[in-house]
Amino acid sequence: MSSTLLTTIENKVQIITLNRPEKKNAFNNEMIDAWVASLEEAKNNDNVNVIVVTGAGDAFCSGGDVGNMRGGKPTPLDSKNVLWGNIHRIPFLLKEIDKPVIAAINGVAVGAGLDMALMADFRTMADTAKVNEGYVKVGLIPGDGGSYFLPRIVGQSKAYELLWTGDFIEAQEALRIGLVNHVYPKENFMEKTLELAERIASGPQVAIRMIKRSVRQSLDLELEPALDLISSHMAIIKETEDHKEGVAAFLEKRKPNFNGK
Repeated sequence: MSSTLLTTIENKVQIITLNRPEKKNAFNNEMIDAWVASLEEAKNNDNVNVIVVTGAGDAFCSGGDVGNMRGGKPTPLDSKNVLWGNIHRIPFLLKEIDKPVIAAINGVAVGAGLDMALMADFRTMADTAKVNEGYVKVGLIPGDGGSYFLPRIVGQSKAYELLWTGDFIEAQEALRIGLVNHVYPKENFMEKTLELAERIASGPQVAIRMIKRSVRQSLDLELEPALDLISSHMAIIKETEDHKEGVAAFLEKRKPNFNGK
């Protein structure tokens, strides 16, 4: 694995750490390649139930290190392919992964760096961190999914405001508008985030992954096909050992022992 990205697995949680702290974890081609490889590993590794993405040092990600991605003056097609054929591999791959993905925003997340956090299923944030969609301040549009993910998270009107002003927002405001799920003190930020990740990782994994799949599918469906689909999912889930264990634990008034743990 590249030195620009670190990967560890603890208690069924794969921790992906963006590791260019001297550049505020701005991503370059090497990091993107390693990021894709790490996600592929997590997708296919039965020892991974949850994925957490965070940054080294005092930043989550400051966006793309554009100057390091291509020498000379890129053509319009070059510029498109830097996104479509390279960086966009990450959201396309995340769409295929039905394991929960958490972005742990330990520090500043700017522009494409924030977009990368928005791609996760939900986010935690250190109380000292701040984020912005700063593209407009340099006359650009959000290139890594901000205009897709942000309105789905905070609503269309708030997304317009954040995208049009490029203003920084701090942790408590991010929590208030639903951009993040939890704000934790910087001192024990990763400890609290991993406690939550490990709680999810110890749950009934078939149900958890099917919940993720059904929520995403339902966003693109009308009510009738959504309920038709969920009825099929339910028929499958009822045959799992985790469901049987959950029912037994409920009747016996004890904590369920999912996944043979």
